[in-house]
Amino acid sequence: MTDDERASHEQASAEHLKAVRERFDDRAPTYDDSAMHRGLAAAVAAFADLTEVDAVLDVATGTGLVLRALRDRGYARSMTGVDLSPRMIDEARRHLPDAELLAADATELPFADDTFDLVTCVTGLQLFPHPQAAIAEWMRVLRPGGRAITATFLAFDPSRHRGAPAAAHIDHTPFDSLERLGETVAPAGFIVNRSDTWTDGADEVLIAELISAR
Repeated sequence: MTDDERASHEQASAEHLKAVRERFDDRAPTYDDSAMHRGLAAAVAAFADLTEVDAVLDVATGTGLVLRALRDRGYARSMTGVDLSPRMIDEARRHLPDAELLAADATELPFADDTFDLVTCVTGLQLFPHPQAAIAEWMRVLRPGGRAITATFLAFDPSRHRGAPAAAHIDHTPFDSLERLGETVAPAGFIVNRSDTWTDGADEVLIAELISAR
């Protein structure tokens, strides 16, 4: 890659992140109004294996719905959430005063290696300009034996998500089947260990647990 190509690539990524950040800043006050968002968060929390989990990181945490659902399930240990949108993080702090909540880029997580036992990322991967870099970060911050849980769209109804970023900033393809998800996470050293599907009758979501293949 030439210097000019690298600069163009970096500019495109910066513009992508800015557009996503602004859209979710706008949505923060009303994000929890969505029954779909609340229902999916509860489903992910129910799916999670919390055996020997002392520290959870939720990537693209938004208003903290997944962490709140884990808390409602009875999880009472360390909870951390990161999101690109500062206003989403502000909303999450109102509901999760005891959690560590940070505005951060998912591809540059501000945590040491081997920090967490479980990483969750619910309907966030399709928004990242570099999803494989984010997935590699999960492997870095997970302790040996740690797990990651993704929730990605198998079927997506744009008419129900008019507040989402522009289509140019969304790519479901690398995650829209179990096979493609497996191919996408493999370079980071993950394999799909188990999976389930969730639907509210319109959107259909693949929930998958990833473990190290090493």
